[in-house]
Amino acid sequence: MARLTGARPVAARRWGCAAAAFLLLLLTVQAAQKGDLSGDATAATINHSLTLLQRLQELLQNGNGSDSVLRVRTANSDEAKVFHTHQLLLSLQSEVFESLLRNQSIVTLHEPPETAALFEKFIRYLYCGGVSILLHQAIPMHQLASKYRVWGLQRGVADYMKTHLASESSQGHVVGWYHYAVRVGDAALQESCLQFLAWNLSAVLGSAEWGSVSVELLLLLLERSDLVLHSELELYTAVEGWLSRRQPEGPVAERVLRAIRYPMIAPSQLFRLQAQSAVLARHHGAVQDLLFQAFQFHAASPLHFAKYFDVNCSMFLPRNYLAPSWGSQWVINNPARDDRSTSFQTQLGPSSHDAGKRVTWNVLFSPRWLPVSLRPVYSDSVSGAVQPARIEDGRPRLVITPAMSSPDFAGVSFQKTVLVGVRQQGRVVVKHAYSFHQSSDEAADFLAHADLQKRASEYLIDNSLHLHIIIKPVYHSLIKVKK
Repeated sequence: MARLTGARPVAARRWGCAAAAFLLLLLTVQAAQKGDLSGDATAATINHSLTLLQRLQELLQNGNGSDSVLRVRTANSDEAKVFHTHQLLLSLQSEVFESLLRNQSIVTLHEPPETAALFEKFIRYLYCGGVSILLHQAIPMHQLASKYRVWGLQRGVADYMKTHLASESSQGHVVGWYHYAVRVGDAALQESCLQFLAWNLSAVLGSAEWGSVSVELLLLLLERSDLVLHSELELYTAVEGWLSRRQPEGPVAERVLRAIRYPMIAPSQLFRLQAQSAVLARHHGAVQDLLFQAFQFHAASPLHFAKYFDVNCSMFLPRNYLAPSWGSQWVINNPARDDRSTSFQTQLGPSSHDAGKRVTWNVLFSPRWLPVSLRPVYSDSVSGAVQPARIEDGRPRLVITPAMSSPDFAGVSFQKTVLVGVRQQGRVVVKHAYSFHQSSDEAADFLAHADLQKRASEYLIDNSLHLHIIIKPVYHSLIKVKK
């Protein structure tokens, strides 16, 4: 490697100019080749780009013709990592390096240990346009890309994080990625993490990363009705554990506890919580009104209860519960072949007053339903031929209808939710959640972009479509009686 000096060697400057001219010439030749090859049947492309990348990698490794030096230091170390680099290649990728190296050839950079450990990978990306990272390296690599304004790498790392939310890791990573996305203002990554956590919450509740959830993230999750978990009791148990470990201030703990939907918990379980939960006993005064209202909800007829209380609020709206009383799992083998049907029963409503009432639901799945615009029609020709409809024009269709008449549902309507499970990074996770109201029998966009004809479709697990259908009863407020 070249020695560290304050001035650029003449030979290095000449070599750098030659490298610049070579790269510009290469780009010009490639553009000319594309223009020359268009429309010529005998055209062929001779591609030695891999050899060029190898030469560039050797250039960084050996420091040949280096005209700039980067010294990377960390706060707790007296040693510096030294990189003999080439101003042209750094400046092409980073406007920050272009500015830093404009009037000096030796630059000292200060990095925390986690980014300093990846700095060699980062520099290699600037030379070769590619880098391999692991889950725990995503945040520091994104930090480097953001700091030095390497926008292509920044987008690439963010995309990597979005596609690896389901990856297995010992301590979990999605919560940490969410908090990082909030800090750097990456709204797209923030929303991807939040949606993944909401749709796969049961797995998160039982993992090590649940304890690292911030107050802000916890409150965001608790206000959502699309959380996918076994029951509201499961959520309360996890929240109780979080409060016991984190010991937040009283107002924060009370705000968290008031976000639990107590009417969705059976009275027997509520009695047990009041008797056994130390957290609930400590903050009983803050949630006493909610508990009393929940017992009233379970004791009275929903029609009578709705006369006195506003049931059109989140407290009385079920989340996406996976317990059998709320819906059913349906695994459809070879979903591209024929129409399929199934049926299942759910409880009429979450109130204990309706505990003995059941609703039967009939479900029809069709893999190749054609919308009206694509259905065969007769032409005006003499032959009266029918326009053929291609199978690939159709899209999957799922129709959910009750086997009972609507008068049986006085004061209750139903929101239907269909969860679609896929295998990502070796785990089965929820990829989509389709919701539609009682007035509609199906979701208009159900699997609109899925290609179930391909065995390698991302929506298939071992050539099967994994669905979970959830029925969410919603009570209606009636005319209130004056108290």
